[in-house]
Amino acid sequence: MKTPETKPSEIETRADFSYIRYAQCWEDTEVLLGALDIKPGDTCLSIASAGDNSLAMLAAGPKKVTAIDLNPAQLALAELKLRAIEHLDRASNMELLGYSRSNRRTEFYNYLLPYLTPDTVRYFNLNKALIERGLAGSGKFERYFAIFRNAILPLLHSHCSVESLVTPKTLVEREEFFEKTWNNLRFRLAIKLFFSNAVIGLLGRDPSFFKYVDRSLPEFLSESIYKALVIQDPAQNPYLHWILFGEYRGEILPFFLRAENFEKIKANANRLELKKASLEEFLEGVEPGTIDCFNLSDVFEYVSEDSYRKTLDIINDRAGAGARLAYWNMLAPRTSNSKSIKRDQEASSNLYAQDKTFFYTSFNREIKVSSC
Repeated sequence: MKTPETKPSEIETRADFSYIRYAQCWEDTEVLLGALDIKPGDTCLSIASAGDNSLAMLAAGPKKVTAIDLNPAQLALAELKLRAIEHLDRASNMELLGYSRSNRRTEFYNYLLPYLTPDTVRYFNLNKALIERGLAGSGKFERYFAIFRNAILPLLHSHCSVESLVTPKTLVEREEFFEKTWNNLRFRLAIKLFFSNAVIGLLGRDPSFFKYVDRSLPEFLSESIYKALVIQDPAQNPYLHWILFGEYRGEILPFFLRAENFEKIKANANRLELKKASLEEFLEGVEPGTIDCFNLSDVFEYVSEDSYRKTLDIINDRAGAGARLAYWNMLAPRTSNSKSIKRDQEASSNLYAQDKTFFYTSFNREIKVSSC
């Protein structure tokens, strides 16, 4: 229950936070880690979401990562992932969470029960079917991609063409394949219809997330898809692979699932704390100047410009000198013009160019500068 001094977050009053909205993090981890430049001993704040990027931050050896979320289902998922990394080997972890095939997921979940909080146990005991089917595909956003993969994509391209898309090619070959094979009239029409603001709001995200948006997502996607399929190499894009196939192939994996990162994350698992709170609510209880890194996901997408500015003022007070902020914009432009929090223009542009998640219009790396 909220105290009289604590007002609900703006988005908290509009969106439904009773189910898993994102089973995976759809923000490029390498871009995030490049922006935050986490150093041993740093104190970090992270939007929990599905937990993937909060876990990945542990690989850099921070003093602490606090992952917050308004959605109890997201926190339950993040906790299950955390305890799976702590107490299972990598192969078992991949099976439990649905990243590889398994008929032992319930067995692994039961093994983890003593390590889980009562709220998490309660949630998954009521939703065991999610575990049995594979948690990686259980979110609303992942189900949206599954509809595209199973019902729409076969109408646009043959299985052979889809496989060819992710076969390694030179830049010239990718350009030719895109123009002659992939970007046909059916595909362009599907982008306009299936990825419209209304449809993605209904099936993928939440209609309230588009309240402050005045731009069409399909207009932007026509540009960003070219970047993802031609400028970048689709063969090396794990996020694209999941959208197309509903699985990760070989070692083309998100950061926190890769073998070289697993033990680093496991070693620092006790440094991750999960809390149910809005960003504003959490920051109210933080001492000034104590946070070094902020993974803010795309939370400012969902609030008014005024709310964004007010939250940025609070962040400025709680951030230590030289603190780094990282956040994405999808369709609502949010960029600091504060004297104390400065956008690193060059790094933001360079990192955005590397971003393998192609549904954001911009990425922001911002730095708390000294007032002296």
